[in-house]
Amino acid sequence: MSPLVAKKKWSICKPNKAARALLSQALNIDPIVAQLLINRGIKTPEEAQFFLTSNLEQLHDPFLFKDMYKAVERIKKAATDNERVMIFGDYDVDGVTSSVIMYKTLKNMGIDVINHIPHRLHDGYGLNEKIAKEAKNKGVALLVTVDCGITSLVEVGKLNAAGIDVVIFDHHEPLDEGVPDAVAVVNPKQKECRYPFKKLAAVGIVGRFVHAITGSIPDDDLDLIALGTIADVVPLVGENRLFVKAGLPRIAETKNKGLAALLDVARLKGKKFRSHYAGFILGPRINASGRMASAQKAFNLLVSEDHGHAYQLAQYLEKTNTERQKLQRNIFNDAVDLIEKEVNFKDHNIIVIGKEGWHKGVLGIVASKVMDMYARPAVIISLKDGVGTASARSMEGFPLYNALQHCSDMLENFGGHKLAAGLTIKEENIVNFRDLINRFARDTLQVMDLVPSLKIDQEINLKDFSMDLIQQIDLLDPYGEGNPQPVFCARGLKLRGAPRILGRGTLKFWVTDGRLSISAVGFGMASYIDLVKSGHPLDLAFELSIDDWNKAPTMQLKIRDIKLGTPID
Repeated sequence: MSPLVAKKKWSICKPNKAARALLSQALNIDPIVAQLLINRGIKTPEEAQFFLTSNLEQLHDPFLFKDMYKAVERIKKAATDNERVMIFGDYDVDGVTSSVIMYKTLKNMGIDVINHIPHRLHDGYGLNEKIAKEAKNKGVALLVTVDCGITSLVEVGKLNAAGIDVVIFDHHEPLDEGVPDAVAVVNPKQKECRYPFKKLAAVGIVGRFVHAITGSIPDDDLDLIALGTIADVVPLVGENRLFVKAGLPRIAETKNKGLAALLDVARLKGKKFRSHYAGFILGPRINASGRMASAQKAFNLLVSEDHGHAYQLAQYLEKTNTERQKLQRNIFNDAVDLIEKEVNFKDHNIIVIGKEGWHKGVLGIVASKVMDMYARPAVIISLKDGVGTASARSMEGFPLYNALQHCSDMLENFGGHKLAAGLTIKEENIVNFRDLINRFARDTLQVMDLVPSLKIDQEINLKDFSMDLIQQIDLLDPYGEGNPQPVFCARGLKLRGAPRILGRGTLKFWVTDGRLSISAVGFGMASYIDLVKSGHPLDLAFELSIDDWNKAPTMQLKIRDIKLGTPID
């Protein structure tokens, strides 16, 4: 029997028949679609109507943000008094897009504005202590942070001491000690902020600021707001969903010369734009600039007004992303070799490995891939001069931040949350840290916690499928964090014909329940072919999709997992 049979634990959502019937009748939608809404926390007709049909007119008043009025007045003063303003942003997609929108807005107001994005490897995240001296030397009177600053109590104090005012736009959690002593702190997660939606990305908050100071959000900003929101993996619900719904079509027809050039080199030009393209094609190319060197090139791309220069920068990002992918593969392969040699899976539920010279910019991606491959939390450490810098990734069931707190005596510093964290550690402490975190894991992890879970929305019959159903399901798009692509399962299906392996390890075959036959495709699932050919009935987990490649559209199952099943009665 294939070892793939029990590879994933299926977690099927429990149906709510009463709420499903209510939504189905009230909105005239298929009960299957009604259950999908319920699974996403939407239980009343009013909530469902908002989710399916709302638009940017439903955005809250931007002045409900604590300190928004102060931020607007201070930046207007900079314009009136001809002051120089520095925008200080993060090096990821959210930070870069936030910086670009803020830069263009202030420039259009006639403000003397410059930008600064820290170097990931040299400067680290957020404001640093040397920024006060640099800003002073450049004649800056006001520093505006985007996507950082909420925890920079000391650094803001130094800026104030240098005579530089600070306005903060951030979406991260404030410290228990409070917020920095800035002129204005615009962050919905701070205490006493009345803004109802708390889950905006930084670029969404900057968009609300633009609305507050100019009276509207320009249509030409919506493409970058959508891109930054998707790439930052914030929940695509509430106002995030409004921004992404409005912005995705704008990306495809963008007037931003840099973004248009990036679409071209990424071979997305002319395609109907989906959230997947932003998260997995454009986002990594913009992020590659900050991972491998400086994110300033990504910023320069998105503010470029010259087609030729923009195309050169887009090609640079494409090349840099290719280098990032190669470097990531090499480090991942190194990591696998080390794991096979050093990790005793009988005793080690947490993988802790390190090597001299690994590039710090890709450690988080490698940690995620290692975790996915071995179904265990992973800490990947790059060593230099006796000190390790690490990225850690975890899964539901193992609270990573709590584990690091338990091991804090072994660490120089750390930060993060329950599923992702970063840390620094002396090389001499790594062995003891590995033992300590694994002892903590033995007290908190159950065997089933190490089995990857696949969340399934509903178990349904093939006979329920129709093109109309797929079109209704598409009303839930755009998909992303908090609103995942719907996953279904069907049991006891029989193979029709011989399965085939296509390019890039794609498995394709036909199945039937005796009433309907339908094609199924599993990308990268060629290793499942023996399971499919076994002659046993199959249980499939899948997404419903449309196959329209060089032909009239037909229904298709996009496979997520395959198990041996039992015959249909």
